[in-house]
Amino acid sequence: MQRRHFLGTAVLGGLAAGLPLTAFAADTAKLPDLAAKAVPISKNERKARIAKAAELMRAQNIRALLIEPGSSLVYFTGVEWWRSERLTAAVLTRDGEIAVVTPFFEEPSVRESLSVDAEILTWNEDENPLAAVAAWLTKRQFAKGRIAVEETVRYFAVDGLKQAMPGAQIVNGAPVVRGCRMHKSAAEIALMQIANDITVAAYRHTAPRIEAGMAPADIGAIMRAATVALGGRSEFELILLGEASAYPHGSGKPQAVREGEVVLMDCGATVHGYQSDISRSFVYGKASVRQRQVWDQMRKGQDVAFAAAKLGTPAGAVDDAVRAYYAGLGWGPDYKLPGTSHRTGHGIGLDGHEPVNLVRGETTKLAPGMCFSNEPGIYIPGEFGIRLEDCFYMTDTGPKWFSEPPPSIDRPFD
Repeated sequence: MQRRHFLGTAVLGGLAAGLPLTAFAADTAKLPDLAAKAVPISKNERKARIAKAAELMRAQNIRALLIEPGSSLVYFTGVEWWRSERLTAAVLTRDGEIAVVTPFFEEPSVRESLSVDAEILTWNEDENPLAAVAAWLTKRQFAKGRIAVEETVRYFAVDGLKQAMPGAQIVNGAPVVRGCRMHKSAAEIALMQIANDITVAAYRHTAPRIEAGMAPADIGAIMRAATVALGGRSEFELILLGEASAYPHGSGKPQAVREGEVVLMDCGATVHGYQSDISRSFVYGKASVRQRQVWDQMRKGQDVAFAAAKLGTPAGAVDDAVRAYYAGLGWGPDYKLPGTSHRTGHGIGLDGHEPVNLVRGETTKLAPGMCFSNEPGIYIPGEFGIRLEDCFYMTDTGPKWFSEPPPSIDRPFD
């Protein structure tokens, strides 16, 4: 499910979340670097992405596309930057040309991660960066017509572009960006597979080290250290204990591992920017009959979703299939509790959450290269929740798991 943590702050069991990773060095020393042979995205692949974006722009009568820093900028250009009041952005045209606009004093730093051939447009503190974009596009006869902006571009940039290009029509660039990013290449899937392998291995390292009395932060610290030792970058560790597991993104109340209570772990890693997102739920000690029943039903929910994920099927139909199954068991109905209050899954790639989602009403049809989480958790407010989450990708013959779901509540990490 991937959320930036709701971890407890208590330090129990002899561990401290604030300790540096070196404090765990001896414990993680024998873990292999699973990312050692990971192959970064090549310049040629980025050129192919730009060519596809240009093709989609031509098909939709779009002249150019503006992209701010973030995953889409990385996707097309490799530039790893941040968003601030000083605009840095890329402009892609329907002819496959690229320009990057950035403050004059930032140019050397921006060039460090630039992975494609692009013209750099610099601006000084007393100048308007959107005027530079407008001038560059005007030289290419694109002063009028449809100019698209990536869907997360901030309003001040959109408004500035409108003022700098009064003859242009500013439109949503989501069809172009999504049309590229939703369909992962073999190279992207390979990186995501390594990220998933790292998270699974980190879980297997962490699980036997969980002890009664530990706080969420203690468990998260072990998981984070293992993830880094295995070659990944730790993205998040959401650890929910006992009743907190009934609330998908947790509770701020103090939590500790207790005999007979649920431990829900939702963790992920990145490898060259590509993410994993895996959740596991189990009981510390002996599980009750009710805990086992809910675990088994939720695990079957994953199978129902996986079976419904057929090529050409609307993404929303996967969510519909799970809710129909759960309703037959007395959960819900729909998004009501006790039951599943969130979507069955989300898209994943460079972002932990990206379009499209496995949610009611989503009409986008499943196609090769699409990647999703599969996590139809069951939550019982006041008691506990069970969430198992594994990601899959669509192939030419149907869905394939990045990580295999576990076989039972007694073997949650197998």
